[in-house]
Amino acid sequence: MDFKKIRKSALRFLSWVGLTASSLIIKLIPACLLYKFADIVSFLAYRFAVKQRQVALESLAIAFGQDKTKEQMERIARDCFIFMAKSAVELMFLMDKPLILKERVSIEGRENLDLALTGGCGVILVSAHFGNFPLLLGRLAVGGYKAAGIMKPMHDARVEKIFLEKRNKFGVKTIYSQPRDVCVNNTIQALRNNELVFIPIDQNFGSGGVFVTFFGKKAATAAGPIILSQRTHAALLPCFIIRQPDDTHKIIFEPALKLEEGENSQDTILINTQKLTNIIEAYIRKYPAEWGWIHRRWKRQPEEV
Repeated sequence: MDFKKIRKSALRFLSWVGLTASSLIIKLIPACLLYKFADIVSFLAYRFAVKQRQVALESLAIAFGQDKTKEQMERIARDCFIFMAKSAVELMFLMDKPLILKERVSIEGRENLDLALTGGCGVILVSAHFGNFPLLLGRLAVGGYKAAGIMKPMHDARVEKIFLEKRNKFGVKTIYSQPRDVCVNNTIQALRNNELVFIPIDQNFGSGGVFVTFFGKKAATAAGPIILSQRTHAALLPCFIIRQPDDTHKIIFEPALKLEEGENSQDTILINTQKLTNIIEAYIRKYPAEWGWIHRRWKRQPEEV
């Protein structure tokens, strides 16, 4: 009997039950109590999700071990769990409330986005699992932009179905990262239609990526945005969504990245992937609790030669 498999199945079932129950609670409680509920969820998660808490603290030690105290890193990890709980609650609450969503999410640098769209070749929104990034896509969709996001399917199909339905309600197109060839074809088609495609490049990547420096350590990183931009002439636009002190949000669009040519094609990909990663790192350093530290970002390392 495979007890590890049984344990995983049980945990996924409990996650689905918890998500379903939370959705019901959010529908029933007054809006003024939403963040109180999120505080309860984050407290329980930080206490009982031992593995995820440990991964967060280990990741923070890699990134900030020389710059921050243990207490400071523990505070960031705790705030990270709070922000994730708030984000989940906001998604479930705002999904069918486009007018409220518009009010709660402002946009800075819209001129950078609109200028990038004038190229007619689509826009690759390069970002990270940073802040309430699904709200970023939702805000763009309800604002009249054709937006799609490249998503990795969740392990539990029931949970994935819930979030897929929520993205559909927002009007956000989902492009699944697998199968790879289908993902590439769907992404190219969206860009040729002059749409926005959101691609986060902040997680550990398998074969086909490149190793760039992230917080002083090599990290396997997706090179897809650079390759797609070269192939389609789509603009590369870094963007981030940042939680404000009053729990509203602000989307920031940076100016489009101009590709720097290297000595060869591979060098060009490496140089520009590093430039995008540097931008992501700068935002994480400024707003550390906004990033998903529960992911093993540096898991894959270059082979020793």
